[in-house]
Amino acid sequence: MRLLRDVLLVGFGTYGQFLVTLITLPLTARLLGAEGVGLVAVGMSAYFLGSVLVDLGATQYFSARVHDADVARVRGAYAVIRVAIFGALVVALAVGWAAGLHGATRMLLVGAVAGGVWSLSEDWVLIGHGRFGASTAYQAAGRVVYLVILLLALPRFPTPEVALACLGASSLVTVAATWIDVERRTGRLQPTLAVGPVLRTAAPVLASRLLLTGYGQGGAAAYSAVLNAASLGVFSAADRLVRAGQSVLDPIGFALLPRMVRRSADADFDRRVHRGAVACTAVAVVAAAAITVAAPLAVRLVYGPGFEQAVILLRIMAWILPATTLTSYVTTAVLPARRRTSTVLTGAIVGVATAGVALAITAVTGSVLTMVLGVVVSEWAVATWFVLTALRAPAGTVRSEGVSTPTTRTVSR
Repeated sequence: MRLLRDVLLVGFGTYGQFLVTLITLPLTARLLGAEGVGLVAVGMSAYFLGSVLVDLGATQYFSARVHDADVARVRGAYAVIRVAIFGALVVALAVGWAAGLHGATRMLLVGAVAGGVWSLSEDWVLIGHGRFGASTAYQAAGRVVYLVILLLALPRFPTPEVALACLGASSLVTVAATWIDVERRTGRLQPTLAVGPVLRTAAPVLASRLLLTGYGQGGAAAYSAVLNAASLGVFSAADRLVRAGQSVLDPIGFALLPRMVRRSADADFDRRVHRGAVACTAVAVVAAAAITVAAPLAVRLVYGPGFEQAVILLRIMAWILPATTLTSYVTTAVLPARRRTSTVLTGAIVGVATAGVALAITAVTGSVLTMVLGVVVSEWAVATWFVLTALRAPAGTVRSEGVSTPTTRTVSR
């Protein structure tokens, strides 16, 4: 029961924007139409990419280190790096806006900055300490603010840029709340320019997360080069509903992370890993089947007329959920507990290579169906890779940031 509670708390906190999206999507779809929704999809792709870029995609790895003796140094260096990267994104947006960029290019910049705002939070410290209730409360406050400002601003200024700006602005509430909480409990931040160790830890993870996000949640940014905004809007209609389902399943890994770290030296650790993988996949299969059955009703209720083509796309995309859930479980809970970073990078390369082939085919066909099939194949290729490689550890060793060290843990086969 405690695990279920933590999963629900992390789910609403970390991925609550998707639950809010189920409320705001009808408003956005009706005010902006298919073309506007397509541009918002490009911006949301950049949102995830910007978020990963600012936090180096390594929050779960640093969460696993909150009890280490050098956590104060890690926190100070991590903050300096994040602020510097976010500042660069803001400058890029200002320059692009002044230069008159518009359409998909402008939405990429706006989305990246909006995602970067969220990544300035100290939520990783709360997760590392298992304080899921506090994390959820702070993020819920941000989601409520998002609803309010979107309902007030979008009807008056119905543009894709405003939709993304509302999401970014609401994150400031969560950022401020997490910083105040952590400062009170752990002391004032001590910034340091000794960022080398943090960058070395995060480098392979950042590269892999950018690749993973690039073909997954950030895929619309790449496909905007070969599909028009209306086609992207239809794709986004299916994609956002599936990602909402994914957002309910991904928190399983976050909730398990502190438990995995505590038990990483246990003799039955590998057996626990395998049981968790089977359970995650089974739950995701049930969710995919439910979305497949409910697809016509969901599209009609959320998007209204003009999005009928999204039904078949939604039914196909629903079956990425078992793959994305398994991948999330491995990269969020298993690999950080084992302190293995290189495996994530190789898995991401597999996904990007597969997605690159799909992108090339889509450029020829111009079909959104080709794009959807490419997403499905890419997600399953990565999940298969992790099943074959990451759900096992070398006998007699654990990996710590790419270096094998002796351990007394007995590996179960």
